[in-house]
Amino acid sequence: MLLVSLPAELFADRRGFVRTVVIDAGHGGKDPGAVGSRTQEKNITLSIALKLGDYIKQNFSDVKVIYTRDTDVFVELHRRAQIANENHADLFISIHCNSARNSSAYGSETFVMGIDRSRANLEVAKKENAAILYEEDYLETYDGYDPNSPESNIIFTLFQNEYLNRSLDLASLVQDQFRERAKRVDRGVKQEGFIVLYRATMPAILVEAGFLSNAREEAYLASAEGQDHIASAIFRAFRDYKTQQDQIAASWDQQLLAQHTETPEESGPVSPKPAVAATGPARETTENSPQIIFKVQFASTREKKPLDAPEFKDLEQVDYYFQDGLYKYTVGNVMTLEDAAVIQDQVQMAGFKDAFVVAFHNNQRISPAEALRLLNQFKTNP
Repeated sequence: MLLVSLPAELFADRRGFVRTVVIDAGHGGKDPGAVGSRTQEKNITLSIALKLGDYIKQNFSDVKVIYTRDTDVFVELHRRAQIANENHADLFISIHCNSARNSSAYGSETFVMGIDRSRANLEVAKKENAAILYEEDYLETYDGYDPNSPESNIIFTLFQNEYLNRSLDLASLVQDQFRERAKRVDRGVKQEGFIVLYRATMPAILVEAGFLSNAREEAYLASAEGQDHIASAIFRAFRDYKTQQDQIAASWDQQLLAQHTETPEESGPVSPKPAVAATGPARETTENSPQIIFKVQFASTREKKPLDAPEFKDLEQVDYYFQDGLYKYTVGNVMTLEDAAVIQDQVQMAGFKDAFVVAFHNNQRISPAEALRLLNQFKTNP
C-alpha cells in the first residue's frame, strides 16, 4: 500500500477516500461479447453489474455508484473510461465473461493494466479489445491501435500508471472472495493491455467471471444464484478495499494537519527544469522536430521537498514540476518511450512501485499517447 521508506504525505498523484465507483458492464447493444450455447456475455455482465451496484448502495451511503450502462446499449471502450475520468471516480470495475476454444476451460480471473506476455492472456486481451471494431474511426480514436497486433498490445506496458499497486490490491481481494466465498476456481490475478483499463485514471480492474464456452459454468453464470454469488464476491472485495483505503487516507489527513499549517507559496504551474537522463541517449532535435521529452514520475507532495531528500537517496538526478497544487518528482530526460520504460523499471526496482512515464511537449505535460502522435506526425512530415 505505502511506498517503502517514504513519509505518509508522499504519494504518486492521488490517494484518498473511496467515494465514487464506476461499474462497467462489458459489451452491450450491437456488441454481444462472448456467446455461449444459450447466453450472451452482454446480458450476464449487465445483471452482475446492477446487482453489485445495489449491494454497494445498500451498505455504503457515502459511496456514489455510476454505471457506464444500465441497459442493453453499445458504449465505446474509450467512453467507458472517460465516464470514470469525468466523474473523478476513485475506482473502476469492469465486468466480463470469458470464452475459450477448449470447452473444458473454467474459473474466474481478474486483470489489471499491464502486459503479461503469455499467449493465453494476450488472447483474452485481443478478444475484449476487439470491441473497438464496432466503432467508427477506431484507428484515429485509439492512436492507430490494432487489436490483432501483438506490437500494439505490447505498447500498453508504457501506459502503466500510479494506480497499478492499488489495482493489484483490489484484484487480489476479488480473487480471494471468488475462491473462499463463491467457491469458484481461482485462475489468479493477471496483467494485460486492456484498452478500457489503460485509459482509466484511477485504480481499475477487469473481472472475467467465468467461461460461457463451458456448459456447466454457463449455466451457473446464467442463473440468478450464480450472478448473486459473483456480485456478492466482488462487493466483499470492494468493502475490504474501501476500508483499507479510507483508513490510510484518514491517517494521512491527520498527519498533514499536524505537520503542515501553511499552503505552498506557488499558485500556478511552473515549467519543469531540464534533468540529466538517468539512462538513454542525449537529446538530439532538429529545428522543426517536436520538443518532446519523456520522464518517469515517482512521487508527489503537497509541500516541496529538497531534491536531495533522504527519501530520494537511491535515485539520481531527481527533478520536479509543479501542477494541480502538487510538487511532482521525476527522473530521466529521454527521447523515446522505450528508454523511459527502462528508467521506469529501474525506479520501480529502487522501491518506487508506483512510478510511471510522463511526457512533455515544449515544457508542457502531455499524455504519452499525444507524444507518440506528435512524433509520428513528424516522421510522416519532417
